[in-house]
Amino acid sequence: MSITSTLICQAADQLQGFVGFNAKTSQYLLRFSEDSFGLDVPADTITPTCEHVWQADDAGLMRLDRQRLAWLQEQRIDDRVNLSEPLRVYLRRSDLPEIRAERRPLAPA
Repeated sequence: MSITSTLICQAADQLQGFVGFNAKTSQYLLRFSEDSFGLDVPADTITPTCEHVWQADDAGLMRLDRQRLAWLQEQRIDDRVNLSEPLRVYLRRSDLPEIRAERRPLAPA
């Protein structure tokens, strides 16, 4: 089965958890509940992981950020965060440009 950009984007939209920015340590944290971050993570920095990996780009497009995906992979909890094979292929293929797509943030579940 070939991995297409559509499959990669779908896999990114299925990522689990929340990412928040810890102001005290200047690092991102990954949690599986919005309520588990603590006082050093302002509520307005907490975002679903599936949105955290997308960054605004030119002309209203979004790009699937390999650096942020690589950070998720470094957590070594692929099953829990739902980091699937299409995303691992995307990370390995750094010879190709990052995916740019027109998209809207996912509606909260």
